[in-house]
Amino acid sequence: MPYYRSVGHVPQKRHTQHRAADGRLYFEELMGEEGFSSDSSLLYHRSIPSAISEYRAWELPDLSTVANHPLVPIHLSTHKLFDESVTGVDAVTGRRLLLGNADVRLSYVVADSTSPYYRNAIGDECLYIEAGEAVVETVFGDLEVGEGDYVIIPRATTHRIVPKGRVRIYAIEANSHITPPKRYLSRFGQLLEHAPYCERDLRGPEEPRMVDGVDVEVYIKHRGPGPGGLAGTIHVLPDHPFDVVGWDGCLYPYVFNIADYMPITGKVHQPPPAHQVFEGNNFVICNFVPRKVDYHPLSIPVPYYHSNVDSDEVMFYCGGDYEARKGSGIGQGSISLHPGGHPHGPQPGAYERSIGAEFFDELAVMVDTFRPLELGEGARATDDGVYAYSWVRGDHAETGSTDG
Repeated sequence: MPYYRSVGHVPQKRHTQHRAADGRLYFEELMGEEGFSSDSSLLYHRSIPSAISEYRAWELPDLSTVANHPLVPIHLSTHKLFDESVTGVDAVTGRRLLLGNADVRLSYVVADSTSPYYRNAIGDECLYIEAGEAVVETVFGDLEVGEGDYVIIPRATTHRIVPKGRVRIYAIEANSHITPPKRYLSRFGQLLEHAPYCERDLRGPEEPRMVDGVDVEVYIKHRGPGPGGLAGTIHVLPDHPFDVVGWDGCLYPYVFNIADYMPITGKVHQPPPAHQVFEGNNFVICNFVPRKVDYHPLSIPVPYYHSNVDSDEVMFYCGGDYEARKGSGIGQGSISLHPGGHPHGPQPGAYERSIGAEFFDELAVMVDTFRPLELGEGARATDDGVYAYSWVRGDHAETGSTDG
């Protein structure tokens, strides 16, 4: 994180005695990245945070993937993955894997039940709230989240997700950290003037969350022998992990709402890096928000056809009407995968229709990866099978209708 926060009660000097009113010592925990060489926070616990009374394996949901072969662009319909009449789904164990590689996994879930306490020991998570509201309870404190929120949860942060009704979540799980793009930051970590958002837009925990409890189960996703090199373990803790009386530092979960993103526009069409919001190792996250578009008198506002030769491109369409995809069958909750090796761009007619447009009312979250993505079980279940033909005009279409 680019700036320091202090929440609750912490001692004046770090690594010194911090005691309760009755004289008991609190237990200091350093949560830090890159082996004490990057951002960290110090948390002060009432109980020893290392204590485990039991442990057992957690059988993860299906995380197997298959290659996108033969290589084709794909359209997925996430809203078909979950039956609205089904209840009892939580936002951790209920995720269905759409796409993944060695750097990132993209999942989707519609949850109505409280998740187990959870810790991702592999990498940071970015949860995009497509619809609904929830409380993300964390060892640092609570985060109230709702539609359009990105929730950044650092690696190994113990938390659980408590929906308020039904909540739709697009989960981006990294095998690394997720941060603002380096070009947005000063060498000291402050968001710069040309960045499309600033520290005022970020919401962090305001108060510690202290809970009493014993024999608390924490589900841990970690490196192991399962599909994708992943495994799961459940630790039973003798005391509740939410026993932190105070913490301070530059590492903590936070929320950023997509409506606070200030789009960068230009006289002619701006490339995707102008829309970037976060980055991880070997992938970036961009968002396309409602905005004024190009103002050159001969401009074509939709994207030019492009071969992003080093990347796979994944678009999650979550609001408005995405101009370049009209006529392809893509709608709310759709995901398109445009793999490296395939030149892609506007659907037939969109290129011409966009001329003269002054404003686009569209909302989409994009993930570009620098290693090929494979298909998870969620993608295999919702691939429409015809999107690859959607650029073919009229009688040349091999499958007839391309309405998806």
